[in-house]
Amino acid sequence: MKAVLVHRHGPPEEYTVGDIEVPHAGPGQIQVRIAAASLNAIDLRLATGGFRGIVDLPFPYVPGGDFSGTVTEVGGGVTAYAMGDLVFGHGIPRAMAGMLPFPKPSLTTGALAEFAVFEADTPFIARRPSTLDVETAAALPTAGLTTNALLRQARIQPDETVLVIGATGGVGTTLLPAIKAGRVIATARAGDIGFIREIGATETIDYGDYPPGGVDVVINLVLPTDHLADAAKCLKSGGRLYTITFPPPKPEYIDRDDVRFEMVLDLASGVDAITGLTPSITRRYALDDGARALRDFARDHTVGKLVVVP
Repeated sequence: MKAVLVHRHGPPEEYTVGDIEVPHAGPGQIQVRIAAASLNAIDLRLATGGFRGIVDLPFPYVPGGDFSGTVTEVGGGVTAYAMGDLVFGHGIPRAMAGMLPFPKPSLTTGALAEFAVFEADTPFIARRPSTLDVETAAALPTAGLTTNALLRQARIQPDETVLVIGATGGVGTTLLPAIKAGRVIATARAGDIGFIREIGATETIDYGDYPPGGVDVVINLVLPTDHLADAAKCLKSGGRLYTITFPPPKPEYIDRDDVRFEMVLDLASGVDAITGLTPSITRRYALDDGARALRDFARDHTVGKLVVVP
């Protein structure tokens, strides 16, 4: 089968598209013919060696976790799926087994390929409803799960002011349409302002050009958590600051003891709970251009989700 291949830790300019053996479903697993897959930052971080010494990747390594497709093989003991079922979700590389705190993670052979194998007994894979086309379903899992967790934890009220830092990425462009607030301020480059306002922002600002105050909720999607002191200054007393980045929050990072400062990490929800969200797909690639998609993701200023369609 054809797949995007990483032959060693290195920059995306070294990745290729080539042929490898088709993976087959073992006990408790399903094989899926991939209809579409989307890119996430973790794909590049693993491939470039960001977790070297922690994750021992086997090479050639096939990146990709978020996908939609059709079940083409069912392993022993699997009763939840049958051949021909339309599914979507996400998986993590088998090399990361046991490292993440999810109770039932879905390990995968890599979704940037014609076929991939996934664990079947996990909330991170579900049947694809008819309301989701294959590309939307592939773009939704990581961005949707993160959006869902942020909304649940932040409990944004209709009369509140919200600042979203990193609004143009995959999570940001999924989150903005879902925020129900009176005032939504989003960071954006000049060329992205029209699009960001179209999907839900009422105001846009340059990165780092934070309002002087009056903000109820700050949601950080991109900055390291120890670089949020300036953002915290715009919060009202009693405001809330949520981040999805590392390192884990510490009070001394923001020097505010009158606001809530928390990391958001969803360990419970399944992908069947996020089908009402809408990701923003802005670029599409054939699998033959899958390596170029990763290069563009790494080198270009990208807005929304990038999807690879075998």
